[in-house]
Parts: sequence; C-alpha cells; structure tokens
Amino acid sequence: MDAVTPEDAATHSHIVRPQEMEWQKTRFPGCEAKTLLFDRKTGLMTALMRFAPGAVLPDHEHANIEQTFVLEGSLVDKEGPARGMSCSAGEFIWREAGSRHAAWCPEGGLMLAIFQVPNKFFEADGRVVDASGEDWDAAWGHTRKA
Repeated sequence: MDAVTPEDAATHSHIVRPQEMEWQKTRFPGCEAKTLLFDRKTGLMTALMRFAPGAVLPDHEHANIEQTFVLEGSLVDKEGPARGMSCSAGEFIWREAGSRHAAWCPEGGLMLAIFQVPNKFFEADGRVVDASGEDWDAAWGHTRKA
C-alpha cells in the first residue's frame, strides 16, 4: 500500500507515479486509496482517496491536523458538529486536531488527503483503531510522546 521510493534516490527528491499504482481497497466499503507517502515512525501520510457514490468513512477523530483537497465529487460531514458541511471539487478543507465526525461522499469523490497522524476510528465494540483496524494506541501512541 505504501509508495515505492527508489533506493538510489541520491537527490532526496522522490517522484511517485500514481498512474502506475493500483487502487488498494480499504476496510471501508467503497473507499480505495493510493498511498503516495507514508512515514511509519511519525504517521505522516499523503494519499489519493477514491470513494464510490454513497461511501461513508465512519466515526473517526483526527489525532492531528488533516488536510483534504477535493478533486472530484464532494465530501460531506454526515455526523458530528459540522453535520451537513460540504466540500466540493476544487475546494480545500482542513480539520483541527481532535475534530470528530463521519464523512460521506453522496455522489462519490476523489481527494488528495494529508494526515499528520492516522485517524482514530471508533468501533461499535468500544475499540479505538486506525484505518487498518489495528489498536490505535499500540500502533500510534508513540506519536503523542514528546
């Protein structure tokens, strides 16, 4: 799922060619991703995210600032304090650390998303996990330590 960086990248500049990457299914129905950058140590991630019409990214909290540029379609807050807020193609939205909501793509969408730390997802059984379903504290708790 991670972008492949050439080992001989002596220039410290790394070109990623999303058009040559396969879309990866996520555990969320109708949501696929192409991970362009991922730093396992810090949690920094940049990804292209593609949503089928009606897809929902369930109840989650942004552990740090999240930035999203909508390329196609729209991203709507389905639940949370900003319920009904819609960000459409050509618009940019960022969310503060600690913001919690469920996101919905009524007509589908394509977004460029940048996460400083992976989101916390709240499961029905009370667990708090990351997007892959791993315990958030075990996987990312180290990012909260100074």
